[in-house]
Amino acid sequence: MTVLPRTDAMTAGSQSRPVYELSGVAKSYARGNLRALDRVDLTLREGSFSSVIGPSGCGKSTLLKIMAGLIPPSEGGVYLEGTPVTGTREDIGMMFQQATLFPWRTVLENIVLPIEIRDGKAAARAKHRDALALLELVGLKGFEGRWPHELSGGMAQRAAICRMLVTEPAVLLLDEPFSALDELSRDFMNMELQRICMERNATAFLITHSIPEAVILSDTVYVMSPRPGTFVETVEIDLPRPRTLDMMTDAKFGDYVRRIRARLDKGAFL
Repeated sequence: MTVLPRTDAMTAGSQSRPVYELSGVAKSYARGNLRALDRVDLTLREGSFSSVIGPSGCGKSTLLKIMAGLIPPSEGGVYLEGTPVTGTREDIGMMFQQATLFPWRTVLENIVLPIEIRDGKAAARAKHRDALALLELVGLKGFEGRWPHELSGGMAQRAAICRMLVTEPAVLLLDEPFSALDELSRDFMNMELQRICMERNATAFLITHSIPEAVILSDTVYVMSPRPGTFVETVEIDLPRPRTLDMMTDAKFGDYVRRIRARLDKGAFL
């Protein structure tokens, strides 16, 4: 696969088609007395990687649940591939903080589980070849017959990535997928996630509390205000791809981190 320099990739990204769009999305609870989100507008283009970062309780998780079709917005529209999102969909991939692999199923059986639930056991067996290819992609070739308790935390999350990708989703929604890992494992998994997304031209949206993680992975970082959450700044990350961990010591990387942290610190007192 040819990897574009960052300047060319940005141009290509700006011309790629919109995959996921939110227009004026808001969410209220308790008969409108608690407003969690306030008029969020968002466009994810094909092959882009975006992150959202904000203070605890700002509505990040609510936003992701709306995008996944798990809960409806109170106002506004949510569209994937031009079609309204009114519930869970096969073309939305979701990854959580924990791998949530079933201990009584092998790694391979866990990966094809979404296919089995949706289409039956025969369809799941037909996906074994694709699942094995994904395991090779994430460096788990030969582990398809292992049990979840035999995997490290990072290996389990790589298996969870395979489970998310096996349905060939149009967009990947990531809820702090590596937050439970130690720092070294988390850095490694972030680089793995970048590699996988680039190889598959995936469209990804990440929730994180880590500013460095958002900067190293993302083309765009959205900064959210305290509740009711809305985007108060959009930061375009102009760093070459593929990103490396060494970039985290660069002055330009540090400038992005400081800019986002200053915006979050300012918002905490509004």
